[in-house]
Amino acid sequence: MAQAPAIELSGITKRYPGVVANDNVALTVMPGEVHAVVGENGAGKSTLMKIIYGMVKPDTGTMAIDGKVVQFRSPKDAIDAGIGMVHQHFMLADNLTVLENVILGSEPRAGLEIDFRRASDRIAELGETYGLRLDPVLKVEYLAVGERQRVEIIKVLYRGARIVILDEPTAVLVPQEVDELFDSIRDLKSQGETVIFISHKLDEVLAIADKITVMRGGKTVGTTVPAQVNARQLAEMMIGSELPTPETRESTVTDKVLLNVMGISLASESGGKNLLTDISFKVHAGEIVGIAGIEGNGQSQLVDTLIGIKDETEGRIVLDGVDIHDRSVIDRRSGGIGLIPEDRQRQGLLLPSPIWENAALGHQNQRPYATGPWISKKGAKERTVEIIRRFGVMAPTVDVPATALSGGNQQKLVVGRELIADPVVLIAAQPTRGIDIGAQAAVWEELKDARASGMGILLLSADLEELIGLSDTIHVIFEGRLVAELDPSEVTPEALGTYMTGAAQETAP
Repeated sequence: MAQAPAIELSGITKRYPGVVANDNVALTVMPGEVHAVVGENGAGKSTLMKIIYGMVKPDTGTMAIDGKVVQFRSPKDAIDAGIGMVHQHFMLADNLTVLENVILGSEPRAGLEIDFRRASDRIAELGETYGLRLDPVLKVEYLAVGERQRVEIIKVLYRGARIVILDEPTAVLVPQEVDELFDSIRDLKSQGETVIFISHKLDEVLAIADKITVMRGGKTVGTTVPAQVNARQLAEMMIGSELPTPETRESTVTDKVLLNVMGISLASESGGKNLLTDISFKVHAGEIVGIAGIEGNGQSQLVDTLIGIKDETEGRIVLDGVDIHDRSVIDRRSGGIGLIPEDRQRQGLLLPSPIWENAALGHQNQRPYATGPWISKKGAKERTVEIIRRFGVMAPTVDVPATALSGGNQQKLVVGRELIADPVVLIAAQPTRGIDIGAQAAVWEELKDARASGMGILLLSADLEELIGLSDTIHVIFEGRLVAELDPSEVTPEALGTYMTGAAQETAP
């Protein structure tokens, strides 16, 4: 007798006002299979995963688990059916231990007490079985990104998941951590677990998946296997057209220094170890300077210090010949610093507000968004229409809330808002995180065009291919210090990852 699919979706349709997120979607995932789902932002992947996990109820269609038709009313129903989901943005409490995070909401009891011994033994057993070893007494705040991800995977396995959804699991990992994750996925598979793998990194999809389903425009357009397709063909299935041929470029770097950061340090609020120590670098006109580092090594603090949210305790920052180290955030913005923040939803947008208001954020005191001390609604809307047209933001009107846009379109709105202001220096923090290959390519082209026009760009990214492909110079940050300066034309992602993990700290010539 043939084995029933672990998950079988048929005719899944989900409509929202003005958009069909899923349109007659079909998906079949067999037990013990690593099944990748790929597609551009807005292709319907997130909605489909939310349906599988019980977060969203489809308008029409059926879902069967192990051959049995189910209707989930909540994630609890999905968890009870053996489905677990590891979200792209980790849902962990930093002030709790690994053990406390794992058992939260599913605490084993010994009478009226929580049975911590039994929970600890179960976590150790899962770690041994699936190659996810962790110290259960460590607080999450002390864990590296890859270790935090292991906690999330252990959480779903602890709750009995046989089907694990991994949403963009490699977005913040260095190559060595990706290898460790893939080893864990293979261990999951060897134990009969089923994995649904959502990613924009097509080389990784081809390396780990048994089957790949491609979505476009809310529909499933095909399922294939890695042996029959390469990354370029997969990308063309996603976007529905051929990709442009990569172009070589001449250097646009000039001698003019637009941003000169000289020996800045940032003290810890608790009085402990400095968050930043003796950071120095220059950004020239027509140059992209990359900053590589594992999250938590000072990148966020560096951005906050450059933009003026935090006050450096030592050093100077000079923007286009003007010392700005004692200037306010709004003065620095008016003086020519643009910012694409690392978290578009938390730091870059007001999600419930209309996109014309979001287009004015950070520029609300400047024309055309303002007339004197007053906001110009007319000017802001006209500029927003210009951003939508120039940067390819898919939005029905400027009055829809930012939350109605897909992740890729939210990102293009933020990028467009900053670039259309023509800053002297653009700080681009994770400019393509969590967006699809089409939106990613569009953002890259905009950054390259800005560089060619003479803008200086500081690029902070967890995507090592992005750093190597776009940067003219790469600095590596480790524990709040710049430990290496590397030539992108010579360095590999693996070598870059070695510096990022602290295994190598010599400053290269």
